[in-house]
This record gives sequence, C-alpha cells and structure tokens, in this order.
Amino acid sequence: MEKNRVEAFSDGVLAIIITIMVLELSVPHEAELSALGELPSIFVSYVMSFLYLAIYWNNHHHMLAVTHRVNGAVLWANLHLLFWLSLVPFVTRWMGATHFAAGPTAAYGAVLLLAAIAYYILQGRILALEGPGSILARAVGSDWKGKVSPLLYLAALPLAYVHQWIAGGIYILVALIWLIPDPRIERALAEAEAEGRGARP
Repeated sequence: MEKNRVEAFSDGVLAIIITIMVLELSVPHEAELSALGELPSIFVSYVMSFLYLAIYWNNHHHMLAVTHRVNGAVLWANLHLLFWLSLVPFVTRWMGATHFAAGPTAAYGAVLLLAAIAYYILQGRILALEGPGSILARAVGSDWKGKVSPLLYLAALPLAYVHQWIAGGIYILVALIWLIPDPRIERALAEAEAEGRGARP
C-alpha cells in the first residue's frame, strides 16, 4: 500500500490537535492585567505541548520519508500513536489550569509515555516491513533516545507527587534531547544515494 494517505491523514490530525490547543487558550473577559492570573501556567503548558507535537511531527515526517510502503499493521500502529497524541490538548489544559498540580502533571507524563511507546511500536512495524538493510534501519541504529525517553517518563510519574516541578523538568529535558538536531535519517539517505550513484556505470 502507498504511504501518501498515512502522511496526509497524520498531518491533518496533528494540525487539528494543535488547533484545539490554541482554542483552549481562553481570552480573559476583563481588561485588567490581574485577569491574566492563571494564563502563565496555561501558556507554559501550551508551549511545552506544542514543542512535543512539533518533535513528533518532525520525526514522523522523516520516518515516512524513507518508508516505501505500508501495510495494515503500520496503519493501526499509526492510529495508535495518533490516539495518544490526541489526548495532549486535554492533559495540557488540565495541567495548566491547575497550575501544575501533582495529579494532572503525572497524567501529562503518562500520555507522553504512552505516545512514546506507540511511536516505538510504529517504528518497529515499519522496520519489520522495510527490512534490516533499509535506510530506516541504518538510521535508527541503537536508538538511544527512543530507549531513554520512556525511562525518564516513568521516573517522572512518581516524582510528580514528590514535587511537580521535578517532573516538569524531566519533560523539558526529554524535549531538549529530541530537539537537538538529529541528522541520522538525512545522513543515511545521503549515503544510500551516494552508493546508488557509485554503482552506476
């Protein structure tokens, strides 16, 4: 099966998720600056979630760029990932509206953890389809980021009840780990193209 519909559908869903988050930024009814009382925490949670969604979109785009075909397992794994990402606006608003209370902050981490697991499953389904010699397999390599991130999320869940800012710091740390430019797929794609040119008569 062609991958074009998977890309288009995923892009559309992520765009809707971000739109929902923006609409959740309620405008105060009063003109006084004091009306912005709870806005800082809501805005901080929005920025963090926007960053996470941008990271997922970026990595999803790169992964599908080197994917040649999809099957039913890939389609369902992709929907599984989108399901957890669709919950990001809810936990974002809940965490921001409660000023990063322990329960909502832990719930936010739980959604991030389940989304990370879903992405790992999707990547695994694509790798199984593409084969061990594929560009994606070469690019992923040991995938230390994909292995460390769920462990950090797991640590953040109980730590949210010790102090929510510890958990928040872990969420920011994971985002920064993924935000650092990762040229693995571009490098693997360039190497494959160079090998292809070298093989030509």
